[in-house]
Amino acid sequence: MLQKLLYLFIVITLFVACKNDQSQSIDVAPLNTSVDYAKGFTINHISNYTVIKVTNPWPGADKAYTYAFAKNLDLIEDATMYDAVVEVPVKNMVVTSTTHIPSLEMLNEIETLVGFPNLDYISSEAARLKISEGTIKELGKNEALNTETLIDLSPDAVVSFAVEGEGQSLKVIKNAGIPVFINADWTETHPLGKAEWIKFFGVLYDKEKEADSIFNAISKDYSDAKKLAKGAAKSPTVLSGAMYKDVWYMPQGDSWAAQFITDANGTYLWNDHKGTGSIALNIESVLDKGQFAEVWIGPGQFNSKTQLLESNPVYGQFDAFKNNALYTFTSKVGATGGVLYYELAPNRPDIVLKDIIKILHPELELEHEPFFFTAIK
Repeated sequence: MLQKLLYLFIVITLFVACKNDQSQSIDVAPLNTSVDYAKGFTINHISNYTVIKVTNPWPGADKAYTYAFAKNLDLIEDATMYDAVVEVPVKNMVVTSTTHIPSLEMLNEIETLVGFPNLDYISSEAARLKISEGTIKELGKNEALNTETLIDLSPDAVVSFAVEGEGQSLKVIKNAGIPVFINADWTETHPLGKAEWIKFFGVLYDKEKEADSIFNAISKDYSDAKKLAKGAAKSPTVLSGAMYKDVWYMPQGDSWAAQFITDANGTYLWNDHKGTGSIALNIESVLDKGQFAEVWIGPGQFNSKTQLLESNPVYGQFDAFKNNALYTFTSKVGATGGVLYYELAPNRPDIVLKDIIKILHPELELEHEPFFFTAIK
């Protein structure tokens, strides 16, 4: 009996000691938060803080960025080993891509946005209201941020992106002591991969559960729509893109846009072109392969058949043109001309997919009114 009591006393003593010392402990094996579709970042939980590693900050990058997020920065074992650290939840923020704004809206954190470069690009009604009230400041252009204004705002964090490496503006901001975080949502090629970057913002706002819940709902909606499209009897052929200065640009076969067509059970005629960016072709080769395509999705900046013909009469030779099977996403814009698709579509791939399914398979019983895409008259 004495031995049992002694054993129990030792266990309780060790438990209390561990409890009292837990603020100093670090888990040896961090728990990985599920990132299922995005290829550009990972989330790991240490016992007292969270680490995000951005593994693909821009295409062909030879470095990664590692960031730490904590409710108390003193709990981070060695802050110098991270590219940036910040106390969460952040209270105010600067972002530099319109694709970041829907995440703030969905997490009910749009009120924390204090600055943005080129405000006219923003379509979000909630953000535009804040702009009209003067609570979101103009920060110039992405290529040359107004660092003086930004530093005066003194945000808790700046979330930006990099195309070929960090620009001089971001280095100036870092040197001013403001944490800078690279968000690489634009490098993702799977539609759900882009949307999953809401989890990045979930960490910044200490709302990981909310971000997971939002993403899971979007993912389920997308998967259900894809499953429905798979049951369609046929897979219509699809043409995309248009001419710009005598060059026809269209999505490559492994791109985000091409994935939507595939998941909507369409046959994208350039699926065999490997790559994730754009293909540059001459109009003769496009006419040769795509003249008889049944549907034309995303004909560049054009919003009417008249505009297309005035630009190049050859457009009139395509069957999709003749049969009024052209659909654009550029006609829906915000109050100052920003194209809503560019801002919201990466965050709501479920809506994009259902739009395209509705276009390609009107015979399916999909209760959905197209949101981004409209027919060109």
